[in-house]
Amino acid sequence: MIWAVFAIVLVLLIVAPQWWVKYVLKKHAIPRAKMPGTGGELARHLLDQFDLQQVQVEAAEPGGDHYDPQQNIVRLSPNYLNGKSLTAVAVAAHEVGHAIQFNRNEPVSQLRKRYLSKAHSLQKIGVSCMMAIPLVGVMLKIPHVAGLMLGLGLMTMLSSVFIYLAILPEEWDASFNKALPILSKGNYVPEEYYPAINQILRACALTYVAAALADILRLWRWLALLRMIK
Repeated sequence: MIWAVFAIVLVLLIVAPQWWVKYVLKKHAIPRAKMPGTGGELARHLLDQFDLQQVQVEAAEPGGDHYDPQQNIVRLSPNYLNGKSLTAVAVAAHEVGHAIQFNRNEPVSQLRKRYLSKAHSLQKIGVSCMMAIPLVGVMLKIPHVAGLMLGLGLMTMLSSVFIYLAILPEEWDASFNKALPILSKGNYVPEEYYPAINQILRACALTYVAAALADILRLWRWLALLRMIK
């Protein structure tokens, strides 16, 4: 009974950050009449203000908000690009923060250049290995081979988790050394909303952590499968 309670608590600790991030972003995604402009308009204004006219602002798939350093583009979900919510404004400022980091070639920007593509590649390799396990087991009928592939998949996914964690300083800088001071000094948001803006920017900064923890939960599921194979 104690172990069951411990397992439940641990799982909750793992999934809670992702739930919290989604909850915060959704909670403050309500349009606000007091907002002077949309997230896309704010992003364009801030980029021009920081002499980053070369950085473009485009629509992204829903949930695909990011700054693309290769193409030098800030991409925002349609609701954030065209919306006047607190989430739209905060997310736009956060992504502009990344654009500032990269175009100024700040040391913190090297973290994503160095680690993010590797994390994505490792994640894809891990998922591919795990998806191939049933096929390998059926075709070769060698349980140990399937077990080895699963082990390889687990190691690559675990590596991606730690790589995501290594990017945290860059995310925190984009939120609290860039976006928050910009929004505060420019009076882009009514003062009454600053507690919410802080919360949203924290959620933006912790997005990768939430994803990393979710990966750990998936690792547990694959470990259970590994025991079955053995």
